[in-house]
Amino acid sequence: MKMDSDLLHSPAVGLADEEEADMNDWKLPLAFMKKRHLEKIEGSKALAQSWRMKDRMKTVSVALVLCLNVGVDPPDVVKTSPCARLECWIDPLSMSPQKALETIGANLQKQYENWQPRARYKQSLDPTVDEVKKLCTSLRRNAKEERVLFHYNGHGVPRPTVNGEIWVFNKNYTQYIPLSIYDLQTWMGSPSIFVYDCSNAGIIVKSFKQFAVQREQELEVAAINPSHPLAQMPLPPSMKNCIQLAACEASELLPMNPDLPADLFTSCLTTPIKIALRCAADTVPSVLCCVWCRIPGRLNDRRTPLGELNWIFTAITDTIAWNVLPRDLFQKLFRQDLLVASLFRNFLLAERIMRSYNCTPVSSPRLPPTYMHAMWQAWDLAVDICLSQLPTIIEEGTAFRHSPFFAEQLTAFQVWLTMGVENRNPPEQLPIVLQVLLSQVHRLRALDLLGRFLDLGPWAVSLALSVGIFPYVLKLLQSSARELRPLLVFIWAKILAVDSAEHRTMAVFILAVIVNSYNTGQEACLQGNLIANCLEQLSDPHPLLRQWVAICLGRIWQNFDPARWCGVRDSAHEKLYTLLSDPIPEVRCAAVFALGTFVGNSAERTDHSTTIDHNVAMMLAQLINDGSPVVRKELVVALSHLVVQYESNFCTVALQFIEEEKNYTVPSPANTAEPGNLTPVRDSPAIPRLRSVNSYTNIRAATTARNLNKSLQNLNLNEEGGPAAFSPGNLSTSSSASSTLGSPDNDEYILSFETIDKMRRVSSYSSLNSLIGVSFNSVYTQIWRVLLHLAADPFPEVSDLAMKVLNSIAYKATMNARPQRILDSGSLTQSAPASPTSKGTHIQQAGGSPPMPSTSSSSLTNEVPKPPTREQPATRPPYTPTLGGQAPHSHQFTRTRKMFDKGPEQAAEDGDEAGGHRNYISPALQTGLCDWSAKYFAQPVMKIPEEHDLESQVRMERQWRFLRNARVRRQSRSITQRGISRLDDQIFINRNPGVPSVVKFHPFNTCIAVADKDSICFWDWEKGERLDYFYNGNPRYTRITAMEYLNGHDCSLLLTATDDGALRIWKNFADQKNPEMVTAWQGLSDMLPTTRGAGMVVDWEQETGLLMTSGDVRVIRIWDTDREMKVQDIPTGADSCVTSLSCDSQRSLIVAGLGDGSVRVFDRRMGPNECRVMTYREHGAWVVKAHLQKETDGQIISVSVNGDVRFFEPRTPDSINVLQTVKGLTALDIHPQANLFACGSMNQFIAVYNANGDVISNIKYYDGFMGQRIGAISCLAFHPYWPHLAVGSNDYYMSIYSAEKRLR
Repeated sequence: MKMDSDLLHSPAVGLADEEEADMNDWKLPLAFMKKRHLEKIEGSKALAQSWRMKDRMKTVSVALVLCLNVGVDPPDVVKTSPCARLECWIDPLSMSPQKALETIGANLQKQYENWQPRARYKQSLDPTVDEVKKLCTSLRRNAKEERVLFHYNGHGVPRPTVNGEIWVFNKNYTQYIPLSIYDLQTWMGSPSIFVYDCSNAGIIVKSFKQFAVQREQELEVAAINPSHPLAQMPLPPSMKNCIQLAACEASELLPMNPDLPADLFTSCLTTPIKIALRCAADTVPSVLCCVWCRIPGRLNDRRTPLGELNWIFTAITDTIAWNVLPRDLFQKLFRQDLLVASLFRNFLLAERIMRSYNCTPVSSPRLPPTYMHAMWQAWDLAVDICLSQLPTIIEEGTAFRHSPFFAEQLTAFQVWLTMGVENRNPPEQLPIVLQVLLSQVHRLRALDLLGRFLDLGPWAVSLALSVGIFPYVLKLLQSSARELRPLLVFIWAKILAVDSAEHRTMAVFILAVIVNSYNTGQEACLQGNLIANCLEQLSDPHPLLRQWVAICLGRIWQNFDPARWCGVRDSAHEKLYTLLSDPIPEVRCAAVFALGTFVGNSAERTDHSTTIDHNVAMMLAQLINDGSPVVRKELVVALSHLVVQYESNFCTVALQFIEEEKNYTVPSPANTAEPGNLTPVRDSPAIPRLRSVNSYTNIRAATTARNLNKSLQNLNLNEEGGPAAFSPGNLSTSSSASSTLGSPDNDEYILSFETIDKMRRVSSYSSLNSLIGVSFNSVYTQIWRVLLHLAADPFPEVSDLAMKVLNSIAYKATMNARPQRILDSGSLTQSAPASPTSKGTHIQQAGGSPPMPSTSSSSLTNEVPKPPTREQPATRPPYTPTLGGQAPHSHQFTRTRKMFDKGPEQAAEDGDEAGGHRNYISPALQTGLCDWSAKYFAQPVMKIPEEHDLESQVRMERQWRFLRNARVRRQSRSITQRGISRLDDQIFINRNPGVPSVVKFHPFNTCIAVADKDSICFWDWEKGERLDYFYNGNPRYTRITAMEYLNGHDCSLLLTATDDGALRIWKNFADQKNPEMVTAWQGLSDMLPTTRGAGMVVDWEQETGLLMTSGDVRVIRIWDTDREMKVQDIPTGADSCVTSLSCDSQRSLIVAGLGDGSVRVFDRRMGPNECRVMTYREHGAWVVKAHLQKETDGQIISVSVNGDVRFFEPRTPDSINVLQTVKGLTALDIHPQANLFACGSMNQFIAVYNANGDVISNIKYYDGFMGQRIGAISCLAFHPYWPHLAVGSNDYYMSIYSAEKRLR
């Protein structure tokens, strides 16, 4: 909606407006604006789980190959003097060469053991080629598929060659012998990691890659051509999964600085803290050269200086890697293998230190440069702080002051959380937060911040998982610290989804995830007494907890019979019944889900379990009239589980209904017109093409009368089938009925919508009673009828599901004449029916079923197959009665037989109709409720909702709308207070696509809704443009009889009521989007669409969210739209229909005008028998309008078709004033603000009267049409505020009249 520029710049919009807007609009509740109305019921979009390492590995063996030849320098290296000498922090010249070699080897092993103590280490000191081969092959053999590390120190041999060779010795140490990298690859196999500490080490990396490519080519040749010589040889191992770390590039020499170790690269990889302190000591003048190597503590003890420094180093290098590396590479190098992760963290330090000595370490896979990352400055600071304390700690024994590093990083993370915007780079401190979880000092704060980060949404959860949070949280969950539990439960709930009740809800959610289709989890939770614990929480005041407790129960006994029987012993199903009337629709839905899986187990049935199933089914059937479509969808799924369990019984019932429907005729309705019937008898000469409707693509263009949703107490069919019942039998089968469900495969349904509707009105059950026991009749036939009603539900998703369930049974019942064995794999019919009566063992075996394919898990969306024969019209099922109409076969079956098993004397025939049947009910049929409910935990819950954020766009738009409302109220009030002397200026006229039957002004914008029989047109009356025209979706011989704007002050919705009792709510109308159905339900269940009668009348109370409904029934039904349930039925006490409703929330009064001329006043606070507080019988004919003024002492104004207007004071028994207007009224409306009322007549004129009964305007002709006479008035309505009158007439024209042209 565009903001009026004049409004935005209006000087009149001041403080008074804002105050008025606050008073009138901010406090009004909004109807049908919950998440279940605004979004599709489905789970979160699954994020790729790259964090879950499927190929986690271990480095189990390490080969340490040292070619030092102590005392003899290689010929191709000219060393400086003095030169770097230390190897593994040992001076080789300080002892005999052999002892030095052994000591260096032992030291290197110890250095590696700090990072991977459990690996198997083998040293090879100054080896020959054969020794290296023997070492490598033996390590690979023992390691099997795990990783092996090969560490090569080539400081005592020549540099690697460009041919891809490194050097070792001969036995006598008289020659250097080349060792091909190709051979080394063959012996080491894959996966492996190679560390090269020698000059020109980059040459080895290049050669390694070339040989790896060569191997791949050899493998391909051998695979393509088995006769090739290569194929006869042992296949070389692939080198794809190998990692290399080299000390320098191909053209570089190792540093020879005497202040550094000779094996600087190895020192960085295996003793990073020591070498970092050594390099830093030179920059801290106060520290003596010898102090840096005496830092106290152990690497793995974080409370000591050395341990804390190592901890900080791990956090910083992890953070640098996570921020710089691509996610998949980070996972592979830093999370897959403990030793590899340590080496790569230390490699980042090696790159930083060695680059300062003109040496560039190389890795494969290659890493982006990290030596300039800003986090290194934090490392330098931590090292400086540590070094500055060392002299006093060592010499004076002072206490060690812990580094502020982690506290500062948590603060930085907190700043990111509080100060940033949503679309930004991830916080670089996230890996540090993970490290802080290890610290008891900072753990609570870290968990709190982590929880707040995860609350930002699934993307944040995914980032945290990529860092590696999962094992940490899993470990902390075992902690005994109580203060951590709420935070941990919150975090774990966030991970599993990607106030104390809130935390219990999260705990139940976690358990519900654990037991979801996971047998081990179900068994563990059953042993942990989960069912009893959940049942205790069913009455908790927190609705989300009740919802998740029910879902958890439904999941624990889903396909898990021990849990079901545990539930039976605890009377779980009876305790769940209370939730079926819960005020929260999601809780009712969860209870239906739990009871559905309760009856949906496929174990063998006993009489006891069958009785329980029947009881549950009859309790569920009571929800047939629930106001929420999510509940009714779940109800269809729950009943489909019952249908699957007792398939043969339902097949028998289906056959009987099909047979009865074929033999049953219903008289056509009378087409005689009455004064109140203004339904057009001809279609519009030029109806424009309707816009398609988003969520209503499957609207049935032709459906039958929906005598839906009889209450359970009245489940027996209506016996009379009199003139009021419309017969679908008279409809042409070539009509749009062929698009019953609007889907491409609809013509393959066995039961068309018309057939199903006709079945609902079939009344004879004599043959059924003779076929099966009374108990079957009382349950299976009634559940079948419930499904028939749900198949005619006004909400398309509900009816589609029910149609599929019904057609699945109809298909099986009519498909084959002979019962046939069904495949056991994934079969729907695993259990045989049991009956409490002896008759039940003589079940009519109704038809058979061919084998079912294994793809039935997605069967609900599959097409419905065509039966083999289609001799009858499309509206009839292909059913061939045999033996005088009895079901085709009658054999005695034992109680434990599988459904559609061969009968006792039936012989098997192999090729019977085996192909072609695609099943439509899947045992895994779901509505998406559970996944949709789980989204709550994946999305932000700590964030302020947008509508409460004063700076958000949603809030700004709402504020603008409320200011607009205040302006409309103020300006219209100033006009009406001056008095209206005439109202005949035509400000709008246009031809409507259909004959207008109901008109409704939007209270605040320039839009008017005009309904014809089954569609709604929206006009902008100020611009004279048509905005929208769409199909309401009601059956073609029902009509729209009432409309209301809900939330008209804010986000408007349109309610339409049709004369079959159905209510539909629409959004996105009159703008550039496609209209969408928000919800629909059966407001009145006992109405028959008829040409006589008032149809359905409604009145809406925005203040309370209550909707009053009545019409061709004997009650006024009140719906609570917040709870989406019926809250009250007020009996009218009359034998005629209700023609008009008006209510006042302040006084809790409802005024009803009736077809017998009476006006009745009800106080809804009183009981059903006392609530009628007044009856006025002064009118002698049909009451066209009864209006209750909203003021504290407001009067009742009523008008009958005879034109007498009567004013009543609710406390007095007689009228206080009577005015006479024109006779033959067809429409009337009363202006709520201006004391005007307008009458429309069959005699083609409109009269407008003031409160004194004076005619102020008489309208007979259209403006500008050469005096053309207006048509018979079909409807009219005043604007709630402006003095505008909208008039619809039978000549299709829609016109609006105003007090003066310049108004708006």
